[in-house]
Amino acid sequence: MGDETATTTATTTPTACTGVDIALTRVFALLGKRWTGLIVAVLTTSPAYFSELRRAVPGISERMLSDRLTELAEYGLLVREVDEGPPLRVRYRLTDSGTALGPALSELHSWAVEHLPAAPGGTTC
Repeated sequence: MGDETATTTATTTPTACTGVDIALTRVFALLGKRWTGLIVAVLTTSPAYFSELRRAVPGISERMLSDRLTELAEYGLLVREVDEGPPLRVRYRLTDSGTALGPALSELHSWAVEHLPAAPGGTTC
C-alpha cells in the first residue's frame, strides 16, 4: 500500500466588501459640507431672509452662503422667494423634502449633546 496524503486546500472566499450605504453616502455628500446642515437647521424653525441666515450662521461668508443656498435649491430642499421691493428681499424656506430633515437633525442634536464633548473655547448661542 502506498502512502496517500490527502491534500486539502482551504479555499477561502473573501468576504464581500461591506461598503457604506449609497443613500448615506448621498446624504453626507450634501449635508456633510461645511455650513449646509446648519443652514437647514436654521430654516427648520421658519423661513429666513439672506441677511438673517448670515447672522444665524456665524463665520459663513456671503459667497459661501449663496453657494450653499443655491445647492440646496438644486436638490429641492429649499425654495427662493423674492419679495417685491423696494427694497428687493429674498426669503428662503424649506420644501417638504427639506422639512422632512427636521427629525433627523433633532436626533443628531440629541446625540451630540449626549456623546460629543463641547469644543474647548466653543461658543453657544
